[in-house]
Amino acid sequence: MEFASSRKKPIRWHIAVFLAPAVFVYTTVMILPLFGTLQFSLFRPSLVGQAFVGLDNFRTLLGDPRWSASFWNALWNNTWFFIIHMLVQNPIGVLLAALLSSPRLRLRGFYRTAIFVPTILSFVIVGFVWKLLLSPIWGVAPGLLDLVGLKGLFAPWLGKEEYALTTLGLISVWQFVGIPMMLIYAALLAIPDEILEAAECDGITGMGQFWKIKLPLILPSIGIISVLTFVGNFNAFDLIYTTQGALAGPNFSTDILGTFLYRTFFGFQLQTGDPNMGATIASMMFFIILIGVCLYLFVIQTRLRRYQF
Repeated sequence: MEFASSRKKPIRWHIAVFLAPAVFVYTTVMILPLFGTLQFSLFRPSLVGQAFVGLDNFRTLLGDPRWSASFWNALWNNTWFFIIHMLVQNPIGVLLAALLSSPRLRLRGFYRTAIFVPTILSFVIVGFVWKLLLSPIWGVAPGLLDLVGLKGLFAPWLGKEEYALTTLGLISVWQFVGIPMMLIYAALLAIPDEILEAAECDGITGMGQFWKIKLPLILPSIGIISVLTFVGNFNAFDLIYTTQGALAGPNFSTDILGTFLYRTFFGFQLQTGDPNMGATIASMMFFIILIGVCLYLFVIQTRLRRYQF
């Protein structure tokens, strides 16, 4: 017995062998570019190459009126874009998941597929198609609204400053509502039948069962979806660029951090590129996302653990 207890546990080299390819790819594609961007944001061009300036680029971005106005406008637009998804996309996803999880609903597989298909479409296709649909000249939206007597409500939503960003947010909701739907649907199916049977024995059925039993149990999944929505929205770029261009018109009303970064780093039309300031904007995006995710992990997730089964 003493000999057996004194034996050392074997080193599991196979774990490192299997993890090595993934770690190498992730480090090469994600970690090294991230640190390179953070480093690049601390320098400015000089006569002898790149000169270290510390946090001066960040002070310029947040304090110089020429930069701060565009940055705060893009940040607010990103925040509004995120709010639209949180208030529209995720509740609709939960509702659709609840309906599709009902055993009484027929053709559930068809509905799941039809709702999820837009998520696999290219941003270019989605942006171009919706731009055609909403066009006041050759789009079908005015005619469809006229069929139901609501043509007076039609407006060039993508061409008006007060409507453009909200319209793009709703288009994005249409495209990606299938993702929270499927995640919540999987969480609902994972609820043990014993819990639901016990609730039925206590007379809790229908919508009451969903609000009192199912919803508290899927709160951790809803939290994860909220984090994914936050990260995805603050990394958004493709849909805005496809429909409104790099200038995020009209009059920068749809400008978000992604398009602001693109114009700053690469330049556009008469604007010359500034890679150092572009790296500064990218670093700010990283810090914003990092703070948001940390707040969720250390403040919200710890409170949701008690609902897990």
